[in-house]
Amino acid sequence: MTHDTDNDAADIAWLRKLAEEGADAPMRGAPILMFAGLIYGVASIVHWLAAAGMIALTVNQASLSWMVATLVFWAMLAVMIPRLRRAGDACTTANRASGIAWSGVGWGIFALAIAMSILGWRLGPTAGPALFALIPSIIMVFYGAGWAVSAALFKNRTMWLLSAASFVAAPLLAVFAGQASQYLAYAVALFGLMALPGYLFMRAAKRA
Repeated sequence: MTHDTDNDAADIAWLRKLAEEGADAPMRGAPILMFAGLIYGVASIVHWLAAAGMIALTVNQASLSWMVATLVFWAMLAVMIPRLRRAGDACTTANRASGIAWSGVGWGIFALAIAMSILGWRLGPTAGPALFALIPSIIMVFYGAGWAVSAALFKNRTMWLLSAASFVAAPLLAVFAGQASQYLAYAVALFGLMALPGYLFMRAAKRA
């Protein structure tokens, strides 16, 4: 019984520390979110231009831009993560928990992309386009969850709004499914709900 009481007290103390740090600490992982929005936003623009016949690439060729974007993103992570770890003020409980949450979002999206590729291969060319048209909406749901966790950790109203906007963007992107404009809309969502907020939170962290 004493052991359980001690554990409860430790849990309460950890939650209190998390709440206190979240209220004051800036979000230090914002540069990663900014670059994610920029990198994949550019890939979506390339896909849109190809699908709309505005550049001399087929849609299949333009699809390689997503693989290139992923390689660029991983290279960025290899540079940014060690920098963030070296920043002593980044080692708050809220920042660690938020980092884990967004890492889970990233790995979830990666697993989703692989799963959709396998499904497209298994179901054939008729089902593939419909599956891939759903990916932008699902990714926005992932982002909505990531922003919600960060909002709770940092007690930030703007993050709650970003979470809500991401959830709203998911069905809106589905409206454009099967059209070239879906990827333009997806790029706007990535720039507006990831790149721009990431930049603004990065600036706020530097000022802090």
